[in-house]
Amino acid sequence: MNLYPIGKPLVKIFYHLFFRITVIGSENIPKQGGVLICSNHLSNFDPPFIGVSITRALSFIAKSELFKVPVLGVLLRHLNSFPVRRGEGDRGAIRMALKLIREGHALLLFPEGHRNLNQDAPLKQGLSGAGFFALKTDAVVVPCAIIGRYKFRSKMKIVFGKPVDTMAMKNQKLKSSEASTVIMRRIQALLDEHAGPTA
Repeated sequence: MNLYPIGKPLVKIFYHLFFRITVIGSENIPKQGGVLICSNHLSNFDPPFIGVSITRALSFIAKSELFKVPVLGVLLRHLNSFPVRRGEGDRGAIRMALKLIREGHALLLFPEGHRNLNQDAPLKQGLSGAGFFALKTDAVVVPCAIIGRYKFRSKMKIVFGKPVDTMAMKNQKLKSSEASTVIMRRIQALLDEHAGPTA
């Protein structure tokens, strides 16, 4: 049973009660077709935060350890999530991601591969996965920046940038790692442009 249609409205109410949310650039996400949303990663709250900020259903990858947590693991499987074994080149997760994108779904990725809690520091180098999916599919790649801290009634901002020019990356015959670098630069540019006081 897919709980996403039920869970999304409830989570949206929760987020708007607990945080003061501003969403910028949601029009940059196409209403249909394969989409790859690439974002910085602050917290485990990020996937649902991004999910309630767009109109489309969102699939996302979560570290396999979370699926072993009682109750949480069951919920994740019914909320458009699938596991990845980090650091192992998980082929099953790669095949699933490619399948979802090619079938026209929206997929969320955190190119850094893990949470980066220091918002004042530059983003770390992105893993090659984001670049690989961008080069191997026709997905629209949308950079995303999450700004703020998940504290009660704090200001949270989520910014969706204009799509990355994936055709240029393909024409230049970039490697996956190089394409990921291009994507990370776009995310960093959004952070630099929109960062400001949050409280």
